[in-house]
Amino acid sequence: MKPYVLIAEDESAVSELLFYNLKKEDYEVAIAADGEEALLMIEERAPDLLLLDWMLPKISGIEVCRRVRSGGTNPNLPIIMLTARGEESDRIRGLDTGADDYVTKPFSTTELMARVRAVLRRIRPGLKDDRIVVGDIEIDRVAHKVIRNTVEIHLGPTEFRLLDYFMQHPGRVFSREQLLDTVWGSDVYVEARTVDVHVGRLRKALRQEGGDDPIRTVRSAGYALRAD
Repeated sequence: MKPYVLIAEDESAVSELLFYNLKKEDYEVAIAADGEEALLMIEERAPDLLLLDWMLPKISGIEVCRRVRSGGTNPNLPIIMLTARGEESDRIRGLDTGADDYVTKPFSTTELMARVRAVLRRIRPGLKDDRIVVGDIEIDRVAHKVIRNTVEIHLGPTEFRLLDYFMQHPGRVFSREQLLDTVWGSDVYVEARTVDVHVGRLRKALRQEGGDDPIRTVRSAGYALRAD
């Protein structure tokens, strides 16, 4: 079952960025635009993790955190506080109110996703064994390892993300544009030919022990990981 993450953030650009990156990590995601809506959504269905902006309309994030911790249906809900307030006293106040972690804006999306994974692994131990197996290929997201036929394959970060995405959708054909959008991100400009280069590197790495090519090229359509 996918972890469910609730984003409580009133800046649409930030909430959309978080939504996109969390969906890419294969989480179930919902957004609340103010503190009142966040509390209602938590009451209706408790998330596995709350990403909570400090400066929310109607009810502030710090007050949402206080109310969650003071009782309600899910007082142990993991909370990562997001805020532009970087002073030490503010961080201490946020943590003392009950936040599990505190991230100052502007933040690194990569670092924030790592913190999300770390918090979720603490509260859902099953996530420590985050593996996907397709055919003779196994990818371990937590250890950041790839094994084929018992041999560890060393991949660069882009090739790892490509393989991860392919293995989430074995047999499905993706165009270069779709891969650029999901693996590189819609806010990064790179040429479509870049996909060919990285797919070539991925193929070479996966075949270094002489195995069959697990990636299929579909003329005028794109690439797919063989489902078998």
